[in-house]
Amino acid sequence: MQSKAKTVSQYLAELPADRRMAIEQVRKMILNNLPKGYEELMQYGMIGYAVPLSLYPPGYHCKKDEPLPFISLASQKNNMAIYMFCLYADEQNAVRFRKEYEASGKKLDMGKSCIRFKKPEDLALDVIGKAIARMPVKKHIETYEKRFTKR
Repeated sequence: MQSKAKTVSQYLAELPADRRMAIEQVRKMILNNLPKGYEELMQYGMIGYAVPLSLYPPGYHCKKDEPLPFISLASQKNNMAIYMFCLYADEQNAVRFRKEYEASGKKLDMGKSCIRFKKPEDLALDVIGKAIARMPVKKHIETYEKRFTKR
C-alpha cells in the first residue's frame, strides 16, 4: 500500500494518530543517527533516506533518475516497516546487526532488509540506530557499487 503523498509532512498527516506517533518516533531515531549527506524524501510511496543525485549522479541502478536508497520507513496494511538497504547490500553488516539485535533481547521480525513492527517498543531502536550511524554515505556508495554494479 503505497502513499501518493509528495512530502513527508503529507505522508505523516495521512496516518491514523497511533501509526503517526509510532512512525514519528522511529523517524526521530533515524534522523538522530543518520550520517551527514543523506537526504529525507518521499521515495517509492514511503519516507526515504537516500544519497542525493548531487552526491551520486549515477543514481539507483533500477531507476537512474532516482537517488540511491539507504533506508525507508513505511506504515503498511498489517504492520509498519523499516527497509534497511544498508543491511541488504552488506552481508557482514547484516550479520553484525542480527547478533547485536539478538543480544538486545528484542524479537527481530526481519526479511532480507525489512524489519516489521507493530509498535516502536517492539524494536531495539538503539541497535537500529547504531547500524544506521556506521554507514556514512561514502561507505554506502562503495558497498552498493561493489555488490550491485558492474565496473
